[in-house]
Amino acid sequence: MKLSNRLAGVACFAAIMGGMSLSPSWAQEVPRMEMATVFPEGITTPDNIQTRVGELNFFDGVPDVESAQKVYNLLDFTHAYQAFLDGTKIASMDAIRKGILEFGPANTTAVLFEGLMDSKALFLTANTTSVYMFSWLELGDEPMVIETPPNVLGFINDHWFRYVIDFGNLGPDEGQGGKFLVLPPGYEGEVPDGYHVARTNTFGNWVIWRGYQKDGTTDLAISQTKEMFRMYPLSQKENPPEMAFVNASGQEMNTIHRMDAEIFNEINDVVQAEPLMGENPELLGHLAAIGIVKGQPFEPDERMQAILEAAAKAGSVTVKTIISKPKDERFYWYPGESYWQTAFPGGAYTWELDGVSIQDIRAAFHFYATGITPAMALKKVGKGSQYAFTYVDSNGNPLDGSKTYKVNVPADVPAKDFWSFTLYDNQTRSMLQTDAQFPAIGSNDTGVVQNEDGSYDIYFAPEAPEGKESNWVQTVPGKGWNTIFRLYGPLESWFDQTWRPGDIELVEYASSGASSNAETAEDITLRITVDGRVAVYGVQFNTGSTSIQPGSEETLAAIAEMMAELPDLKVAVVGHTDDVGGYDSNLDLSKQRADAVVADLVNTYGIDNARLFAAGASFLAPIANNETEEGRALNRRVELVRAP
Repeated sequence: MKLSNRLAGVACFAAIMGGMSLSPSWAQEVPRMEMATVFPEGITTPDNIQTRVGELNFFDGVPDVESAQKVYNLLDFTHAYQAFLDGTKIASMDAIRKGILEFGPANTTAVLFEGLMDSKALFLTANTTSVYMFSWLELGDEPMVIETPPNVLGFINDHWFRYVIDFGNLGPDEGQGGKFLVLPPGYEGEVPDGYHVARTNTFGNWVIWRGYQKDGTTDLAISQTKEMFRMYPLSQKENPPEMAFVNASGQEMNTIHRMDAEIFNEINDVVQAEPLMGENPELLGHLAAIGIVKGQPFEPDERMQAILEAAAKAGSVTVKTIISKPKDERFYWYPGESYWQTAFPGGAYTWELDGVSIQDIRAAFHFYATGITPAMALKKVGKGSQYAFTYVDSNGNPLDGSKTYKVNVPADVPAKDFWSFTLYDNQTRSMLQTDAQFPAIGSNDTGVVQNEDGSYDIYFAPEAPEGKESNWVQTVPGKGWNTIFRLYGPLESWFDQTWRPGDIELVEYASSGASSNAETAEDITLRITVDGRVAVYGVQFNTGSTSIQPGSEETLAAIAEMMAELPDLKVAVVGHTDDVGGYDSNLDLSKQRADAVVADLVNTYGIDNARLFAAGASFLAPIANNETEEGRALNRRVELVRAP
């Protein structure tokens, strides 16, 4: 029995995400035999089961042909879905390898960002201040020597994206530079003295190091690398080959893995290239179940291709959800108090706490970021760096490139070296591409203005707020974004949480005019689907009035389009006011404004009245400070809330 591509994918996804209802239906009465006993409750199942993949039929526990196919579709989807989540790291490393090799062959090419990395490079959550440099190490039968420069943060990750060794300031060379000997998988030969020795489980390995700017330039970091960095086989130690140093600053490059079904081909490339001993047998089992087996061609048939496509869609929305709105409190620096997140709960760079692997967070990290080393997670006062990131504002709403936000960085920032914010595109997780080369700001920027109390106010908006140009980072209307707050040389007050960054607060939605206020159907659909509610500002009322102003049509049409796209959705339209006036009068006003919106959606746009109801909240649910005009403007709004 064959399902169509769409039915196979959708049915399998629905089954894995949904539950089952059981409806007993026995084909015939079973006679009671002399040796029969009463079976304990729960150890048998009915022969007819209604599920979200359809009806399943069995003869006393054995499925018919069609039911067996549905079950195997579901099982294959389960393997593919888990392979996507756990295999994202493998695909990510494959994409890094391919991106590096675009600049030259392995072992003899070093890619240097002599003018820093900027937004032209598609590279997961890079910063704009470190001097990025990397190479691809490809081992054969003999060890390889790597000679490293001083004063860098460097490490090696293998092709499975597992940690191998640090070098530089947090490595065994203690920042002085040194010679490292990397032993290939299964190497049993002689190991000479005079090297820092590391053993890897893969032939392919990513070598990455970051230098520091000095006096505002990258010159010293680049020159030291060009003078000292070498990679060569141990047998060539007396006459090492020359390295090619390629400046990648300002050049387009891609190191981002696929998010569709092609991700499985990226994973397969690594499986075929490497010994299996370095990867978890359970993950390899999921891969084998969907046809990714070392030494065999990966050629999914039509049925399996449909399942892979459905699994990739399910996997992609899963990692996006986990990274942007995690439900696990361990993912937050200040659970229940702030939306700033940590990528390494409990300081575990392996994502293993109390003997348990936190697989969801591990998968989300590899979707979002790159590079695995203990130095990223451990407490190192005054050394290395620490990170906090967020996709949402102080109200838990997605950061919107059309809006203006402010974050306060309190005085006495616990950074021995410096601090910075960098903005990223939610889709690529690379630097947000704006009119600026570097979508970032920090304490090293000479023009940043400090407040009288020693704090800083940083603004994120499509246009600089008047008078705030030096403390502003540009965003892009129509695009979401996220940011990482970095502390270089973090101090004790960061670790003991006596110092905390402020939350990102919405300052204004738009200036005035219906065209700038109007929300899109896509935006409204996304927010009510993900958040269960969305505030709209494009429906305008005169002060104290319940009549909808002309110019609100675009937003009302977008709401109607959203209702058409989600035909089973029921919505509560809730009016909100500022606190000017009494509670009762504002309650009446907010309810009547909601009534007006419902009436217009029904009468003008043909929305079924049974899918809508109106409510008023008066001033009871402010989202901003009512003591300012800007805050009051934000509090005067209509919200759409998903209703049961």
